[in-house]
Amino acid sequence: MIKLYNSKTLNVEEFKPIKEGHVDMYVCGPTVYNYAHIGNARPMVVFDVLKRLFEAEGYSVTYVSNFTDVDDKIINKAIEENTTEAVIAQRYIDAYQDVRKMLNTEVPDITPRVTETMDGIISFIKELVDNGSAYVSDNGDVYFSVEADPEYGEISHQRLDQLEAGARIEVNDGKKNPYDFALWKKTDKGIQWDSPWGKGRPGWHTECVVMINQNLGEYIDIHGGGMDLKFPHHENEAAQQECTHHNALANFWVHNAMINIDGQKMSKSLGNTLWAKDIVEKLGTNLTRWLMSSVHYRKELNFSEETVETARKELDKVLNPLRQVDIKSQLASASFDDYDEVSYRLFLDQLDDDLNTPNAYTVIFDTVKKINQGLRTKEPDWNTVIGLRNSVVKMLSVLGIVVDRVVLDEEDKALFTKWNEAKANKDWDGADQYRNALIAKGLM
Repeated sequence: MIKLYNSKTLNVEEFKPIKEGHVDMYVCGPTVYNYAHIGNARPMVVFDVLKRLFEAEGYSVTYVSNFTDVDDKIINKAIEENTTEAVIAQRYIDAYQDVRKMLNTEVPDITPRVTETMDGIISFIKELVDNGSAYVSDNGDVYFSVEADPEYGEISHQRLDQLEAGARIEVNDGKKNPYDFALWKKTDKGIQWDSPWGKGRPGWHTECVVMINQNLGEYIDIHGGGMDLKFPHHENEAAQQECTHHNALANFWVHNAMINIDGQKMSKSLGNTLWAKDIVEKLGTNLTRWLMSSVHYRKELNFSEETVETARKELDKVLNPLRQVDIKSQLASASFDDYDEVSYRLFLDQLDDDLNTPNAYTVIFDTVKKINQGLRTKEPDWNTVIGLRNSVVKMLSVLGIVVDRVVLDEEDKALFTKWNEAKANKDWDGADQYRNALIAKGLM
């Protein structure tokens, strides 16, 4: 039984799919005006692990994550570089997809773009205007009236009269209420489309609702993203859906916490932005993912030399015994293709509890401890040891960490034989020579 924390209800709840055996999940993607920073990488990893968990528990998953390729920042960059918005957007979409591959994430099944969804967005806005939930201001912009949704504030748990304007809320004289938000911006600058309200482009908060409705339906299992999207973005999405289709859009609202750098919030003003590509190239895929999942997804994750080094040591303690099993079992001509179901089940049980990766790590460490104990015996029970090894590999796979099996060739086996013979004959110089050769080949 999978349980997840629902940001809307503030409770950990049993997950019950809308369609039996299937999960529809939508995660808000990036606005593609720059390269992905390490903060963008956290939801990539969090929701990738969640998808893998559902699949490990027998569900099929349709995973949708969008690209926002219409935005003032994209337009300004296109003007600055004397090119088109499409060129700018494609550059950063490609770079973002590269980071996904570098992180070994399962690529979303559908990656819709705003520019490809414009007809649906315009129709959706017209429906809101027609039913009185939105209005055309004197300056030609179209705004959603937050007062049209009696439940406004249910995602962020703020009353309308207590709300504080979020980073993307615009205070504008054309609004009837300062918390009303733009659905359509009339403009003659940059990329634009014809609409019933004149040439312009959509506001930020409508696109995801339309993409969800078009690609997954009017009511989905999980809507996810970073905690910074909870208000106003997700709040505004939910309000629009309530006023058009009269439902909550998603059964579960799932948000991951932010990443800090050396204990400080990552920001341009502090100059501490870390680009995801640079981090993965420096640390490698496995270490980056291990560090990402070392803290519960609802808690802030700190990137520092200390946390990286801790993660490196932890991962080495896991991977090195697996390599030893591969090597020693082949030298003993032992093989076993099954896995230890008990330990793997314990691992999944921890993840089933609101994606509790730290507790799942404990199961991994406990299983590795049993592997080490088995390897230290004079005559290991290879079926047991290899089964435990295979179980850990399956656990790591759910976390998106890849373990390549070490395969010895005849030359490798001959080196081990000569090393053991030299030690038995107390030929320490020879033993050192063979040992160094094995180290050079990455086998010790």
